[in-house]
Amino acid sequence: MKNRILLSAQKLWDTVVHDKTFPSKQLLIGQLEQYKKLLNIFQVGDYYYLLFNIIQGEIVDIGKDVTNVLGYEPAEVTMQLFTDNIHPDDRACFLHFEEKVISFYNSVSIEEYPYYKVQYDLRLKTTANKYKRILIQYILVDYNELNVCQSFHVHTDISHIKPTGEPCFSIIGIEGRPSYYDIREPILVKSFDMFTRREREILKEIIEGNTSRQIADKLFLSVFTVDTHKKNILKKAQAHSSVELISKSVREGWI
Repeated sequence: MKNRILLSAQKLWDTVVHDKTFPSKQLLIGQLEQYKKLLNIFQVGDYYYLLFNIIQGEIVDIGKDVTNVLGYEPAEVTMQLFTDNIHPDDRACFLHFEEKVISFYNSVSIEEYPYYKVQYDLRLKTTANKYKRILIQYILVDYNELNVCQSFHVHTDISHIKPTGEPCFSIIGIEGRPSYYDIREPILVKSFDMFTRREREILKEIIEGNTSRQIADKLFLSVFTVDTHKKNILKKAQAHSSVELISKSVREGWI
């Protein structure tokens, strides 16, 4: 029998489903590589992919790396298990965040769906009966005028970066769309973005552990230009090192 939190979440997801038909599992899994390219992955810890079918309210497929993060074999992980393992103090946050996500997507046109990424963190219990803080990032995929069919997720272990603190929820705009960082108010308010578009590109590379030379080669910039941007990023973030910058970016929901 489904637990109370999963039943409550299912009621929320059902509000964006008007037709219970959906693509075959084989087709969905076949699209995984395409989805991986759509979502920027910040490799700040061990992570795994999963594909969530909103119509079914169930995980369709999950990467084998879930074993490294949570200890479970892929075949064991269901939404029942996932919601059972949310820290009791974070369960209300999970439902609140998902409610805000649905409200947000209902407020924008379907053409805007590809340009937003949802992210929040929760503590999940492992097979060792310990909690890890997981950064959940996802985008909507396979949607139409009747249904939002599924979402593609990356769940990253950020316990080493954010060992304590309240869960943080953000909606990140892509390609110039506005972002909403650390959402707490009932009404979404567009956030002031302290970083320029180029600085955000470099911040992403810093978080992924790339050197100035690697960033310069990838973005076709000089090392001097990259280092200048890095100094500006550190100053704006009020961070004294790349390690502190990465930690603060995760804690504050800037990525």
